[in-house]
Amino acid sequence: MSAIPRDQWYVAAYSSEIGTELFGRTVCGEPILFWRTRDGSVTAMADRCVHRRFPLSQAPSRLVDDQVVCGYHGFTYGVDGKCVAVPGQTRVPRTARLARYPLVEQDSFVWVFIGDPAKADASAIPRAPWLDSPGYTTVCGMEPLKARFSLLVDNLLDLSHETYLHGGYIGTPEVAETPITTEVDEAAGIVYVSRHMADAACPPFYAKSTGLEGRITRWQDIEYTPPCLYKLHSRIAPVGSVPNPDGSDPDAFHVEVVYAITPETEHSTHDFWAVARDFALDDEGVSAFLAENNRTVVLQDVEALDVLERVIATEPDGYQELSINIDTGGLAARRLLQRLTGPVTS
Repeated sequence: MSAIPRDQWYVAAYSSEIGTELFGRTVCGEPILFWRTRDGSVTAMADRCVHRRFPLSQAPSRLVDDQVVCGYHGFTYGVDGKCVAVPGQTRVPRTARLARYPLVEQDSFVWVFIGDPAKADASAIPRAPWLDSPGYTTVCGMEPLKARFSLLVDNLLDLSHETYLHGGYIGTPEVAETPITTEVDEAAGIVYVSRHMADAACPPFYAKSTGLEGRITRWQDIEYTPPCLYKLHSRIAPVGSVPNPDGSDPDAFHVEVVYAITPETEHSTHDFWAVARDFALDDEGVSAFLAENNRTVVLQDVEALDVLERVIATEPDGYQELSINIDTGGLAARRLLQRLTGPVTS
């Protein structure tokens, strides 16, 4: 049985990635073809010609007036996926059409529904409004991961690894030393993990972007909505600073770190990352610094998780790992993911 939940929404791309050229990406094992039509909307359909399976995103396939012409034998498809022309005959077989995927553009992401299209409810897509809010400036990227998506979920739900894997960038001793609290909203299917550090060292990632020096108050509040969207609400402020009773927080810097964790296959993942900030909005130097440093942090995770995937592939059946208090968020996420995939059957 697949470990990838189906009948779910997944991020397939950033809106900025898709233009008026054919674009292909595999999501949950399914090759999908995207392009932006002349009216500005994005379409998503199976990236395989019905004739001989040639990938339509592959040259010399091409887009002509919002119609896709297969580069192998010339089968031509409209924006609805229906074949409109075939070589050597005027009759187009009725079954010649590409499967279409429900699609929503939201918060700078392109979401597609993997599974039964009749179950696609756009209102179920979790939000990350900071990514295209005028009150925030965002840097973003995507790194391929040669590991199953659940390993990235584990990684992001337990940020104690920042102390060891990301020292010199985002990690300080206090991250690993500070206990966490974990809550699960069973009805909504969301895991919350919080770590509030009242007096912590300011890591270079924040010292160089905010200008704060010395000790800081640092909050990490995680919100994970399985299977795809992870949000880290990061608050950095001078020691002793807390939000006002009305919720305003003028003495703090706020960073919203968003990950879209999209399986490519059972053993590879699209690791979308974005960092949105509410300070230095027009400072291109801060943007460049955060983009470079966050990508470095992501690549450190990628290297570690790629190694871990290879280790898991060679371990004996029945191997038992050890979990401790810092794993409560990750274990809760595993349980919710299992609930989405359904009962294990032989």
